Amino acid sequence: MRQKIVWMSLIVLAVMVAGPALAQELIIYPAKGQSEDQMEQDKFQCYSWAKKETGFDPMQMPTATAPPPKKQAQKGGAGRGAIGGAAAGAAIGGITRGRKGAGRGALIGAGSGALIGGMRREKQRNQEAQSRNQWEREQGNAYMQKRNTYNRAYGACLEGRGYTVK
Repeated sequence: MRQKIVWMSLIVLAVMVAGPALAQELIIYPAKGQSEDQMEQDKFQCYSWAKKETGFDPMQMPTATAPPPKKQAQKGGAGRGAIGGAAAGAAIGGITRGRKGAGRGALIGAGSGALIGGMRREKQRNQEAQSRNQWEREQGNAYMQKRNTYNRAYGACLEGRGYTVK
């Protein structure tokens, strides 16, 4: 299960950065009349140099720099809340009104417990979703920062070899 979550996270990260990454592709023009073969050779040499200088390889699949946030232990829920509420309601009702009060207290406690337990579980789900979204944004931003640094190095290399880069 944990491995499945990690793989799903990596897929989400790859999809998330794929769109902006494609938009970041540089346009290269041979300003000094370089041939197609020369341009391909220069592009490869600049790719190798920029990769070495920045430690970033745009040809590699993006990977997460930190693990996704861990899921919290599941809190309550409507079922657990109903059971706990029914027990507490029955005990309190039995003390205050005897046997009749115990049944009524159990019903009221079950309803209240289910409501509170459901609300607690929903709050936990929202917090987990918020943590996951923040993690995804951080991973996407880190990737784009590395990609932009690589593009600057790659472009500088090509400009040094007489190309116009936009």
